[in-house]
Amino acid sequence: MNIPATLEPFRITAGRMSSEPGRPYGLFEIPGRHAKGRRVRLIACDASEPEAQGWEHVSVSLPDSPHKCPSWEEMCLIKSWFWSPQDCVVQFHPPEADYVNNHPGCLHLWRYVPGFPQPPAHLVGIQKPSHAISSLLAAAMALRS
Repeated sequence: MNIPATLEPFRITAGRMSSEPGRPYGLFEIPGRHAKGRRVRLIACDASEPEAQGWEHVSVSLPDSPHKCPSWEEMCLIKSWFWSPQDCVVQFHPPEADYVNNHPGCLHLWRYVPGFPQPPAHLVGIQKPSHAISSLLAAAMALRS
């Protein structure tokens, strides 16, 4: 995980949850002009601290709309700020007995540094559909309309 230099101007360096520039963790307030139009609040932590147990983490919330969640596009943008395109970063849906919700509009991105299994690509979706498959998908979508 990398906290990019472009985010350093938005790091909170005074008050509660402040951190020094260059640290591998921190609280950031990103203006909307840099984040798909809505201001986002990020709490980032790399896996260097022992209590992280190998997990990198970024929590994402919308301070101007605290009960709304960030969009998929916002989460993808934020993932691209901290990790490389080949890194597998996830959002978890844990067992209900393990739910923790300290902030109703907050979503989390997680990466386990040692790595974890991913489903085979063909189980996720059609990667490069053949012409025949593309035609079938188009016909199926037309039937839904």
